[in-house]
Amino acid sequence: MLDTRHASAIQERIDNKTKPLGALGQLETTAHQLALLQSQGQKEAVSQITLTQPTMLLFAGDHGIAKEGVSIAPSEVTQQMVLNFLAGGAAINQFCRINNIDLKVIDCGIMLPVETDNPDFIVQRLGAGTHNLAQKAAMSQQQVAEGLELGGSIAKQTIEAGCNLLMFGEMGIANTSSSSALLSALSITDAAYCVGKGTGISDAQLGNKISLIRQGVARYSESGKPGPLRALAELGGFEIVQMVGAFLAASDQRVPVLVDGFIVSIAAYIATLLKPEARDVMIFAHRSEEQGHQKVLALLEAQPMLDLGLRLGEGTGAALAYPLLRASAEFYNNMASFADAGVTV
Repeated sequence: MLDTRHASAIQERIDNKTKPLGALGQLETTAHQLALLQSQGQKEAVSQITLTQPTMLLFAGDHGIAKEGVSIAPSEVTQQMVLNFLAGGAAINQFCRINNIDLKVIDCGIMLPVETDNPDFIVQRLGAGTHNLAQKAAMSQQQVAEGLELGGSIAKQTIEAGCNLLMFGEMGIANTSSSSALLSALSITDAAYCVGKGTGISDAQLGNKISLIRQGVARYSESGKPGPLRALAELGGFEIVQMVGAFLAASDQRVPVLVDGFIVSIAAYIATLLKPEARDVMIFAHRSEEQGHQKVLALLEAQPMLDLGLRLGEGTGAALAYPLLRASAEFYNNMASFADAGVTV
């Protein structure tokens, strides 16, 4: 659990800035969260919030359920997009570049491997895509355990290299199906309330997607072994399980994570089921168009910073929200207090 002994001092510093109480809204709560995290183990509350070497870890994996036509694109597109990330051509590349965010791409188990010597490409494959979750368990419990370990390891390595703010992105055709299935199973909600059109499928495809997810969730429910680890095995994705591990490692290190959209938020939710205090390091970037995302945000009691109608993934929402964290740190660090400015109210 977070040590909150400095919480009141941090709030007093924020309240004494030259502004009405609460006038900077969510920037104030964000500054408080960042300052409290960076005050852990300190004798006094920090007077300066630092954002050092912000890094986007983009986890990629393929899903067997894609064979059922639940996406507008085939699984081969996952590999093609990974190559696009490495070539600098995707939306996330542009948003990371303009915000000086380091970008690492992680092959968690895409169907078609990539051969490259790009130093920003990390291979930690759990397989060549998961099994079809509608028909059988997506992965084994051993793969779940290995995925948690690998995700935690890359997060820890990134932190040890000097990063004190993480962001997670994802790529994987049909990963909204896996995320919707996990949400349905773990929140005991019918799939129809968790499933969206993802990449823009037709109404017929949506109906098929709901039916297939119900099949997978029913198998999980009938297994007699409920819980997040069993759900990950039955319904998860290789990129999702590694993100869960990365969230848990960030929590252990008291390093904040700027949380992206639906798929990343599902990983965040599962991390909180495994370790409730993991919620303390999460800052939520945006509310996406996916109806499942809006439900999981409610479960996490999250107030996202942005609502731009995004539904791309890749970590784009987190990269776009990053300047708001910089603004939160800047006002906390440098805005004058009433006493400093000679302002009386």
